[in-house]
Amino acid sequence: MKAIMVMFDSLNRRFLPPYGCDWVDAPNFRRLAERTVCFSNAYAGSLPCMPARRELHTGRYNFLHRYWSPLEPFDDSMPQLLDEAGIHTHLISDHGHYWEDGGATYHTRYSTWECVRGQEGDHWKGNLDPGIRLETNLDHDPAVVARRQKGYRQEAVNRSYRKDSLHSCQRQTFDGGLEFMETNHGYDNWFLQIESFDPHEPFYTFEEYLERYQLPEIGRDLDWPPYDRVKETPDEVEYLRKKYAAMISMCDENLGRVLDLMDRYDMWKDTMLIVNTDHGYLLGEHGWWAKNIMPCYDEIVHIPLFIWDPRSGICGERRESLVQTIDLAPTLLEYFGCPVPKDMTGKSLCGTIRSDAPVREYALFGYHGNQLNITDGRYVYMRNAVHPEVPLYEYTLMPNYMNKRMSEVLKEAVLAEPFSFTKGMPVLKIPMSVDMSAVTAAYGTQLFDLEKDPKQEHPIHDAVQEERLTQAMRRLLEEHDAPEELYERMGL
Repeated sequence: MKAIMVMFDSLNRRFLPPYGCDWVDAPNFRRLAERTVCFSNAYAGSLPCMPARRELHTGRYNFLHRYWSPLEPFDDSMPQLLDEAGIHTHLISDHGHYWEDGGATYHTRYSTWECVRGQEGDHWKGNLDPGIRLETNLDHDPAVVARRQKGYRQEAVNRSYRKDSLHSCQRQTFDGGLEFMETNHGYDNWFLQIESFDPHEPFYTFEEYLERYQLPEIGRDLDWPPYDRVKETPDEVEYLRKKYAAMISMCDENLGRVLDLMDRYDMWKDTMLIVNTDHGYLLGEHGWWAKNIMPCYDEIVHIPLFIWDPRSGICGERRESLVQTIDLAPTLLEYFGCPVPKDMTGKSLCGTIRSDAPVREYALFGYHGNQLNITDGRYVYMRNAVHPEVPLYEYTLMPNYMNKRMSEVLKEAVLAEPFSFTKGMPVLKIPMSVDMSAVTAAYGTQLFDLEKDPKQEHPIHDAVQEERLTQAMRRLLEEHDAPEELYERMGL
């Protein structure tokens, strides 16, 4: 048996034809839906990028205990478990966060791996020409611009080496994946993860994709939205949305190359295919760009997911059961006949693919230190901290931030008792350095009925539903051995 995962970053399901979009040019996503099972109620869990990838490895929520994190010494890692069972695992990715302090233990869990450099201001090529500048960002705060100017300039340097689609990071990432498929399609027992950083911002793409969309005249080029409220004109918002759509078309073209190779070698008979993302992205909806600081709206957390399982042979169908990213590790382990570790709380989707068998009644999701969110697939409950004065902590044996090591905050670290999933290891209890809830606090606790209000424009008041979802939230915290202070902070 073989398996391929094609993973995109920041893929908004509402821009994909199989999920109802009628204006984005993405014929291979339509073709994909015809060859797979398409999930209507797939949700992220831990957000954003590396927290989602930790779920992909460990099959359990991690945002209750930690924000951005390397894999921990006590973490189960799906690719490593496959490798130990004799399944060769290979990662090819241009996702630069793998090569930073806060992600540097992920790629080495694979049997073999390749990286493609140059995305999002990646510290790649050195060019000291003082005239190199990037003018496509949208940051409004001068302090933010000053802080990020080095990254903007590095992005401009990198683009000078990525001037056409054949030399783009995305194309070269898929080239590497296709090379692995060409080399190994005749062999058995391997898992390939082709992971594209696109369509994550900045939306740097090329004329052959942009010409499919009529961009409004705005007098400048924009492709790098800020993590901020929308302050742009309607034309500028439309411009950015169409830039993102052009990125989707580029992703679609490279996805089609994978499907073509599976057709050429008749790999459908013995190769699982998973196409997924870590989370979605806001492109002006709810008055916001991007993710992280606003509530976890549907566009961010309700994600696309497609799976072909050659054992069932079911394709062209939809599944309504509530599934999450934590289910992918158990699904792949079960597919290859490997035992699922007891600390993985996700479930194999084998039965869901075959007959829409449910694997959970509720899904928990969020960012560490921000709102706590739960859904049953219809109602979404976003709970604010009831006692925000209660301090939060991160629990870890890998004290790194995203792109630097922890320093002064470690003076306040203490050793905490093991959690149920830390394999008997005590962990460092470290004060949370940033208050993630400052923006969402202004929104208050909100309840939405997605059936009646799919755009989440009208919060409702329903004491019965709120109590039901609160009780379910508490049970899920207990099942995942959440820290005591989280119950107190959230009023649970």
